[in-house]
Amino acid sequence: MNKIALVSALMLAVSGAAFAKLPPPSEEAKAKAAEAKAKADHGNKVAAYKLCLSMNNVAEKHIKEQKAKGKTVKPTDTPACQDPGAAPGAAPAAPAKTAAAPAKK
Repeated sequence: MNKIALVSALMLAVSGAAFAKLPPPSEEAKAKAAEAKAKADHGNKVAAYKLCLSMNNVAEKHIKEQKAKGKTVKPTDTPACQDPGAAPGAAPAAPAKTAAAPAKK
């Protein structure tokens, strides 16, 4: 009986530590989390853009195949694919440097 009481008291003590409140994140941690969220959001936009392009390609191929068979297919109107652009925080592409010509004597 004492073993059961001891084990249950030990489990109760350990479970209290599991519900302890964590300290608030630092400003650096918040900035890092915001940057990670922005990167993930941009990655999702890029994935949606690529999916849109591939669906358009498949639809075009299907329409061409059906047209070759003599069937008329009216495509469904969909919004245009929107390119998400460069990732936020990404450095702009540097212009290519040309090699300097050797000085003439």
